[in-house]
Amino acid sequence: MTRQTLDQKLAILSDAAKYDASCASSGSTKRDSRDGKGLGSNEGTGICHAYAPDGRCISLLKILMTNFCIYDCTYCVNRVSSNVPRARFTVDEVVKLTIEFYRRNYIEGLFLSSGIIRSPDVTMSEMVQIARKLRQEENFRGYIHLKTIPDAAPELIAEAGLLADRLSINVEMPSDAAVREHAPEKDPGQIRKAMGDVRLRKEAAKDRSHTGRRPPRFAPAGQSTQMIIGADGSNDAMVLGQSTRLYSSYKLKRVYYSAFSPIPDSSAKLPLISPPLQREHRLYQADWLLRFYDFQLDEITSVTPDGNLDLHIDPKLAWALAHREMFPLDVNRASREMLLRVPGFGVKTVNRILSTRRHRSLRYEDLLRIGASMKKARAFVVAGGWTPGRLTDSVDLRAQFAPPPEQLALF
Repeated sequence: MTRQTLDQKLAILSDAAKYDASCASSGSTKRDSRDGKGLGSNEGTGICHAYAPDGRCISLLKILMTNFCIYDCTYCVNRVSSNVPRARFTVDEVVKLTIEFYRRNYIEGLFLSSGIIRSPDVTMSEMVQIARKLRQEENFRGYIHLKTIPDAAPELIAEAGLLADRLSINVEMPSDAAVREHAPEKDPGQIRKAMGDVRLRKEAAKDRSHTGRRPPRFAPAGQSTQMIIGADGSNDAMVLGQSTRLYSSYKLKRVYYSAFSPIPDSSAKLPLISPPLQREHRLYQADWLLRFYDFQLDEITSVTPDGNLDLHIDPKLAWALAHREMFPLDVNRASREMLLRVPGFGVKTVNRILSTRRHRSLRYEDLLRIGASMKKARAFVVAGGWTPGRLTDSVDLRAQFAPPPEQLALF
């Protein structure tokens, strides 16, 4: 086998990491090296394709330690039976890349995942070594996100949480049956146990000792997970039901949805085409409604008969169109809970409405100024100088929001 250069390994292993969506990092503990101690900095609001409060785009080095893998998950391009170019970083190579990329101002952190080599413990041990060298030898204070391996020894995951800002453990698929069918080497029960252990360790790290001392922080940016969408027959109601249980049981920061992408030499169990990316987008919108807008799962998923989200309009608008009897709302009198259900009103907009109307009545122009999307909201609200009249009940109201039909091509 020809010896690969570091650049060649980087090309292979950064490309192989693109299928992992769960790499955002909001909520970490703020650290920096402006005091002259250490190397790197970490904004508390997050790193990796996110934006800091001052508008800066923050990025991180996102790579696999290796794309060799002893598992044969049907949906994974790096499965053992896949015919793809392989590469493997050493521990020192990942440390060197991270530090050199940081010094060139390319990144402010590291997202590290890996295929399974030899055993889960061997793989997890090397990932922990990387984080340990960065923290203790290089004194690196930037963001580190480790994709942990649920089958690894608990003490390895425990050390990973003391070194990394965020840990993530993928549940892989929306149901246990789908995991067993497509990833037979993985145990859904063990995945959940590992996630539960991370939650318990994180909660224990908040407790002070009898002397008042705090224990070391454990994964201060929390944990996240990822589900592959469209590789099995799960509808959106099943996907969001799984997400709701995960948020409740393990206090996750985020559940990420990754649309299945057909891969070379794939199994006959998998669909021939990927699901529309709009489905992934709608799932994120519905996820947001469940977490921040007080919607219940059945409210979102009962709008359509098959339990799937409407791909043409967003889930809040779909709900509002199905419940027109609740509209229009008077923005000067409606409760916060109902205002959050108005299409075009976000959390910040609703908070501004509530704050402003303590002092005066709101007019249509005021709603525009405070950031409401009145193109959507105008049919569902009443304000000073504005009433939608018959617009709320008009037969063609949905057509005003849905994209126009397209002529399909034959070839």
